[in-house]
Amino acid sequence: MKKVLSMILALSMCVTSFVACGNDEEKSGEDTPAVKVVEIALTEEEYAFGVAKDDPELLAAVNDFIAEIKEDGTFDEILDKYFGDGTPEAVVPVAEDSSKDQLVVVTNAEFAPFEYMEGDKYYGVDMEIAAALAESLGKELVIKNVDFESVCSNIDAGYGDIAMAGLTINEERTAFVTFSDSYYGASQYVVVKGDDKAFDDCKTADEVITILNKMKESDYIGVQTGTTGQLFVDGDADWGFDGLTPTSKGYGSGALAVQDMLNGGVKYVIIDAAPAICIAEAINKVN
Repeated sequence: MKKVLSMILALSMCVTSFVACGNDEEKSGEDTPAVKVVEIALTEEEYAFGVAKDDPELLAAVNDFIAEIKEDGTFDEILDKYFGDGTPEAVVPVAEDSSKDQLVVVTNAEFAPFEYMEGDKYYGVDMEIAAALAESLGKELVIKNVDFESVCSNIDAGYGDIAMAGLTINEERTAFVTFSDSYYGASQYVVVKGDDKAFDDCKTADEVITILNKMKESDYIGVQTGTTGQLFVDGDADWGFDGLTPTSKGYGSGALAVQDMLNGGVKYVIIDAAPAICIAEAINKVN
């Protein structure tokens, strides 16, 4: 294993390694990776975009656009850039200017492969969809990068037109936005240290949850603050989540949560499936 400093540096720049997740093999010669993902879905979710509640015309246009890109293959082409052999494309927004015809997208660029940054450029499934949507509407694209938990409230407050941030459809968020049609199915995965064998024999979500509930209340599971993962750990009646015995510990991104797991700050991490896989691959490359 390389020096701890190298690991920390790699993790702090983790999003730059998320490009085309799933394309790269783990570094050869390593019997045990630094981290691994328990690829058993704990939830079944649907991602959608959150449109300003007072803009039914935009909502209709977005739903038509989702149907169009799924029908003509554009959506599959974008997915291939992040989950297959394609090459991700940078999205460069313009500055907000009320005198111009613009589409203002609010996101949290800490959620690769759906939205992340390299320098001042945006990448990710949602960001490429945003660019294509703006073009189809004949508008300039503006992107506002905020904390995840305030993405929907920014739309409600009038600071943007549409939230595009890997948002799971749920009743709580409908107080702030109107959801578009779903465009992507998602779930929550557990991320563990590479030598952790606790879940190796698990076949179902119930088996994973049983093991998690054997933990103490004083034990911590890392999550990205404001996400479904946090609600899954804490419990939420509206979502139908019973909650877990251990306590959640929130971070600004899934990558930071996994980094702290490696440092001993939390026992496990629960985050969305695609980011979980990307983070694991990025970390394992530097070992």
